[in-house]
Amino acid sequence: MGTVILLALTGLGLAALYFLVASGLSLVFGLADVLNFAHGLFLGVGVYGTWWAAGNLPGAGPDGFGFVLAVAFGVAAGTLVAILVELVLIRPLYSRTIEQVLVTVGLSLAGVALLQATWGADARPFPRPDWTRQVTGILGAQVPNGGLLLIVAAVLVLGAILAFLRWTRYGLVIRAGVENREMVTALGIDVRKAFTLVFAIGGAAAALAGALGGVYFGTVSPGQGGSLLIFAFIVVVIGGMGSVVGSAYAAVVVGLVQQFVNYYGTSGLGDICVVGLLAVVLLLRPQGIAGKVATA
Repeated sequence: MGTVILLALTGLGLAALYFLVASGLSLVFGLADVLNFAHGLFLGVGVYGTWWAAGNLPGAGPDGFGFVLAVAFGVAAGTLVAILVELVLIRPLYSRTIEQVLVTVGLSLAGVALLQATWGADARPFPRPDWTRQVTGILGAQVPNGGLLLIVAAVLVLGAILAFLRWTRYGLVIRAGVENREMVTALGIDVRKAFTLVFAIGGAAAALAGALGGVYFGTVSPGQGGSLLIFAFIVVVIGGMGSVVGSAYAAVVVGLVQQFVNYYGTSGLGDICVVGLLAVVLLLRPQGIAGKVATA
């Protein structure tokens, strides 16, 4: 029983990491209709920003408030990069889908190369707080605290995003823009500001995923964002393009499937099962778990 509890909670920790990355992707696609392949860059900036701040920023460090300050620096850096990407590269290409894909893929590759040129291609130890290296006993299972931290962070981010979309003016604009962008524009509302805000929120969530992913894995590397981005895209498609809640459901399914199948099967089989699950969803319910059926 303890093994099942451990696998379930570590799987939920992995699911939380996927959700933090996928939530921004889902928001950006839902409003701006942009498949942002450079989203992993925001994660990379977040994790390297946190790693750098923990060792160089006055007051920051691997423990206590210093770690919170380091994470805040990393999230701010990822958010700033996301805003700049939207303003400089994405905004002129909103009606040109092919160019969007080419630019964001190129930016993703360039971002990894820049990180490698700056800090090297080898993985580096991440400055984790001591308590995240420890475990907590839950129902007979010794669960790593790093995974529990991810679960708490994902729940808080999901609640904050849903509250923002439901109870703020810009949240209402974003929801209305997803349903009918032309009508919102006709009412004199500048949807472009909402686009920039959504990219900022997505960049912040991805940067937070990078910082907490560094805690989860214990290392930081230039390709970390790209590998997580693959599963984040799978989560977004399974959950339903543009649905944050759907992404949360899908992340839980993907994380649990990976963890249980990799443990009870052979290493890597869980990844294959996740791809198989994606294929089944695309064949039987192409709009995803929480997506809406397209109507003529």
